[in-house]
Amino acid sequence: MGVPGLPLIDSHLHLVDFLQDSDGMEVLLRHMDAAGVERAVLFGMPLVKKWEAFDPVEPHYYLDDEARCYYYAYTDQLVAESLQELPAEQRRRFAPLICGFNPTDRHGVRHIERLMRQPGLWRGVGEVLLRHDDLTNLTQEETARANHPAMMPVYAFCEEHGLPILLHQNSTSVGRHDHYVYLHELEEALSLHPRLTVVWGHCGLSRRVFHERYHAMVDRMLSAHPGLHVDTSWVGFDDEMCARGLVRPEWIALVERHADRFMIGSDLVGHFDGLGERLRRYDALLQALSPQARRRVAGGNAARIFFGDDPEASP
Repeated sequence: MGVPGLPLIDSHLHLVDFLQDSDGMEVLLRHMDAAGVERAVLFGMPLVKKWEAFDPVEPHYYLDDEARCYYYAYTDQLVAESLQELPAEQRRRFAPLICGFNPTDRHGVRHIERLMRQPGLWRGVGEVLLRHDDLTNLTQEETARANHPAMMPVYAFCEEHGLPILLHQNSTSVGRHDHYVYLHELEEALSLHPRLTVVWGHCGLSRRVFHERYHAMVDRMLSAHPGLHVDTSWVGFDDEMCARGLVRPEWIALVERHADRFMIGSDLVGHFDGLGERLRRYDALLQALSPQARRRVAGGNAARIFFGDDPEASP
């Protein structure tokens, strides 16, 4: 990283890919150490890409062909088993989240309730895949959304137990760039659950989702909802916050203004050799911030929300 001595937490990291395959924890830890990443927020992949009989080539990513994806509960067990095999010192470097439930099933909260009976393991819920780009249309079942009735008991459970929840909820559709088609769904969930700690994955963006004054909407959302936070992983940083490798000034000002609400993340999916490169993208942003904001965004916010400690707090 280009900011020596700065503690880093990767706030968005999938242990497995869309086939539930992984390089494994040994490889992940090696790349974390090489990249200077102290800790990571870790979760599985709630969907599996189906290999249809009519496709001669095995798919590895959800966009590889037109076959659907389906919900896969065992992904949480894969995360749990991988962590339990680690020495305690290494295990403490991870905040694992529960994601292997169907967010359109009103019984989905039961999966979370059962796993939370494992003492001392799970730190929250996510990444919950709701409004997405092509993945929404490629997923079996009805469309998942932030204000779906099945999500309300999940939010209530998280509120009751003080668990953060990471949501992938696009703010609009890939074909509507003049207004925010889906933003009201997130706003409804936040209004109904004001004590809920929500991390908005990728700033509410994915492929081909954009708006000319996106930063102004994010500013309004953060000002209106104290429990809302943002991870800037994937296209949230690459396509919106940056222009030709330079961080847009309006985003630097926004992150500085809400420095206790932003996090960085790699969004790697089961394969980790690009970890250092993914996180080096943030150097320009971090260097443009004040020292306190820099520490918050690089790791302090994720430490507070997912690990339960606050490096900025007074002793």
